[in-house]
Amino acid sequence: NEVKVISIGMFAAPGTPVVWRGPMLHRAMQQFLADVFWGDLDVLLLDLPPGTGDIAITVAQLLPHSEIVVVTTPQVAAAEVAERAGILSAQTQQRVVGVIENMSYLELPTGERMEVFGSGGGQAVADELTTALGYVVPVLAQVPLDVALREGADDGEPVVLSAPESGAARALEAVAERLATRSRGLAGRQLGVTPS
Repeated sequence: NEVKVISIGMFAAPGTPVVWRGPMLHRAMQQFLADVFWGDLDVLLLDLPPGTGDIAITVAQLLPHSEIVVVTTPQVAAAEVAERAGILSAQTQQRVVGVIENMSYLELPTGERMEVFGSGGGQAVADELTTALGYVVPVLAQVPLDVALREGADDGEPVVLSAPESGAARALEAVAERLATRSRGLAGRQLGVTPS
């Protein structure tokens, strides 16, 4: 399996911030979706900034009926931002498939969990979105604070390969498995239709 990646960071000089207003962001996203040769994809995953800004609206316009995974941390302030992003989906013909709570806890050598950033943010977002959207939005995973995850991110090696037994790797594998086993669109499926 291969993973193809593109980022605006690949086009900026190191250490140079990309300061763009809405129209430039919109055009860049259009180019990433239309002009990049992706080949046959199983999944197209977009990592978006938090909130309901220009880029979230652009994605909704360019990819109607796409699905959203809402990511939050346990803190109340982060959960509130994540809720707003999820609720936006009701206006943009998108569906929230679940919530991931990142930095959920730190596992201590004793096996005890220290909730560094509080607790309950992911479940609160899932509950709020379930009520607001009228369908069940589950918590897909609670990803712990994990040195292996940080090191893998810094080294450019996924934690599921570099430390597959780590807590973060197990949580991320569970998310991938849950999302992969969901029914998807019609792309690549036999429709049972023959030309006449």
